[in-house]
Amino acid sequence: MARTWWGHSPTCPRPLANIGAWPKKAHSRSSNSSRRSGPSSPGSVITFDPDALSARRAELEQRMGEPGFWDDQERAAKISTEHSRVARKLDSYEQLTRDYEDAQELFSMDGGMEDEIASSIAPLRQELERLQEQALFSGEYDAGDAVVTLQSDVGGTDAQDFTEMLLRMYERWADHRGFKTEVIEASPGEEAGLKSATFTVEGENAYGILRAERGKHRLVRLSPFDQAHRRHTSFAQVIPAPLLTQDEDLEIDEGDLRIDTYRAQGAGGQHVNKTDSAVRITHLPTGVVVQCQNERSQTANKQTAMRILKSRLAELAEEEREQELARERGVVSMGFGGNPIRSYILQPYQLVKDHRTDYEVGNAQGVLDGNLDPFIHAYLLARAAGKVV
Repeated sequence: MARTWWGHSPTCPRPLANIGAWPKKAHSRSSNSSRRSGPSSPGSVITFDPDALSARRAELEQRMGEPGFWDDQERAAKISTEHSRVARKLDSYEQLTRDYEDAQELFSMDGGMEDEIASSIAPLRQELERLQEQALFSGEYDAGDAVVTLQSDVGGTDAQDFTEMLLRMYERWADHRGFKTEVIEASPGEEAGLKSATFTVEGENAYGILRAERGKHRLVRLSPFDQAHRRHTSFAQVIPAPLLTQDEDLEIDEGDLRIDTYRAQGAGGQHVNKTDSAVRITHLPTGVVVQCQNERSQTANKQTAMRILKSRLAELAEEEREQELARERGVVSMGFGGNPIRSYILQPYQLVKDHRTDYEVGNAQGVLDGNLDPFIHAYLLARAAGKVV
């Protein structure tokens, strides 16, 4: 039987289905504010079906026990990976149920322990949000790893500095989630920051999660690069793509490619290699450009760049499908155009606001330090409700 959860914020134990989060608060806006808002809870319905997952686990275990299972290694690896993913979901659900029942029993024995029990429920709520998240991934590549490209946009040196700030933010966020990151390419800015950067994120549902970050990001602050210390607005693009595996390979016509080699550069623009080991590949029909200088040889850099290019082209096809879906539904599709999906305001007050979901917090530095999960969760809920794509 499917378990359905509606967002709700209890102060004492209730059925597991009703543990929720994202309380809506409003405070006066100031530099010290902790303003937060999110999508209204009653409209968000997430279904988690442990019975269906149990049946799927049994089916996968039956396949894994068949004679000759490992003869086809690619198929076996895919089935084993799915089995591990399904088993983890069920283990999390079963542990969450046990912990909640323990708290409920404690409350029935002593109703005066409400504060202590409320504290014990807080981590259960966080784990429930993770399970809710699991139910939101249905895309072809959602369960896999991701490759993310950051590109400075309008704003000169401030935009390049913002690009480096975003790289740091995503690295910290990934570390909090237990994901592994690796920077594939980073092109230093002329004065500070980065013109662009590409990095991989390895972890369960990495691409499904990072799809929430696709689009233009906006920074408003008093510029440290302006002698008059005036307020500047700058932009950077975030482009996540599924990191394709070998069995998800795409065919590309070599005649559609322009391949350039150059010397790898480090911070400040100095050359870090005496040979032209870095590789830049341009896909002429789409204009997609990828670079790699992280590997030691030109051949290795070319192989990595080709893998990233194929990932970017898969993302481009996905984006085109979603654009069409957005037009049909008439829903928010900011990630595809020139409008920013999120603003980071550091002065004259602190605020980070997602313009697709209206979720916002006053602790801008906390967000830049990697506290992205509330924004991602709000987006995933809105997407599941058909309000955004």
